[in-house]
Amino acid sequence: MNTPSVILKSTILATCIFWIILISENFQNDMIPFVFLSIIPISICCTVTILFTIMPFFLLKKDGSSNKSVFKKYFPFYAIVSFSLCCYGVIELTFAISFFISAFFTTMQSWIWLAKDNQQRNN
Repeated sequence: MNTPSVILKSTILATCIFWIILISENFQNDMIPFVFLSIIPISICCTVTILFTIMPFFLLKKDGSSNKSVFKKYFPFYAIVSFSLCCYGVIELTFAISFFISAFFTTMQSWIWLAKDNQQRNN
């Protein structure tokens, strides 16, 4: 499993989504150093999220089940829970909209990257 590659891609995706949302609201030149500094906490969040909420589904699969069946079986429920939690976060913390939007889209894309990576390794 190529987890470091997925974590790196997820970090880049989350950083892009997060800063596109923030920059579209109010861009100032003073924000540019924070873009690079934000990569550290974003990568930590992506790593923890992938390792503790997505990877267990692929690691604990039954020997006979394929990654495609793991994806089809668990991804819809994960997406519903993730969407619900992110919507709740947006409603409760309106200033953190960019965080919850980037978290939702990044976790959904991470599932796809992990499923494809595992499927390619098994073929």
